[in-house]
Order: sequence, then structure tokens, then C-alpha cells
Amino acid sequence: MSETKAPSRAQQLMGDFAPKLAQLTDDVLFGDVWARPELSPRDRSLITVAALIANGNTEQLPAHLERARENGISEAELAEVMTHLAFYVGWPRAISAIRVAKEVFKK
Repeated sequence: MSETKAPSRAQQLMGDFAPKLAQLTDDVLFGDVWARPELSPRDRSLITVAALIANGNTEQLPAHLERARENGISEAELAEVMTHLAFYVGWPRAISAIRVAKEVFKK
């Protein structure tokens, strides 16, 4: 009897609507890009969190803040990223990110 693999987060979020995008997310983004040795998972998390904040993409920020903590980035370091970014990407984007982070970190 073969085990059925639990659906990935991408499959859960979009697999019923956009199965190819879910597959690409699993196989290419997380299966290849995030696994490349040229940058550590910690560095990739810092870059991803900064990019999401810079672009105002707070919907995906909670999952990536959690992943950043799993990859060894402290809450204090993430708060410092947001403070630093306020001067480069704008105060409103940094404040929005801080509001999201406060919700994520109180769990």
C-alpha cells in the first residue's frame, strides 16, 4: 500500500484553481530556487521578507515571517529589517509590515 502525500501549502492555497502554478511553486520555487546552495535559507528569507515589504505584498508576509523564524532570523532582526526599509521603501509599507508581524509573533 502506498502512502498518500499530504498536499503542500501551495496545493492547499491554489491547487484546485491553478494546479500548474501550485506545481511550479512546489517544484521550481521551493524545490529548486530555495534549495540552491549559493544562498543560505536564512539569507533567502531575509531577501524574500524585504521584497514582500518593498512591494507592499503583506498577504504572503505571514508565511514568510514564520519561515524566516524557522530559518534562524529573530523577531528583533525582522523588526530591524522593517525599520531599515522604512527609509528605502516608505513608511506606510514598513508600518503595514510591522502590523502583520505583530499578529504573527503573538501566536
